[in-house]
Amino acid sequence: MRMEQREGARFKKELVSKLLYFYFKDQKTKVSSDAVTIMCEMLKIFVIEAAARTARQASNEDSTTGDIEHFEKVLPQLLLDF
Repeated sequence: MRMEQREGARFKKELVSKLLYFYFKDQKTKVSSDAVTIMCEMLKIFVIEAAARTARQASNEDSTTGDIEHFEKVLPQLLLDF
């Protein structure tokens, strides 16, 4: 199944927009609708990749479930990659 055909959880544009504005120092900073859309996609990809790497790490350790310890092991490289 191709990626664009899958349905699943999505980040709401309103939430992402509020999170972006929360971290801006200058209150005059504006974010376009396209930028929020792209940020939503980037967050979705980040979460999917984090889950995949966590599952791979768990599998490498002969575990049937990925838990926080597996996630913590992949997090540094994941952050460097993004």
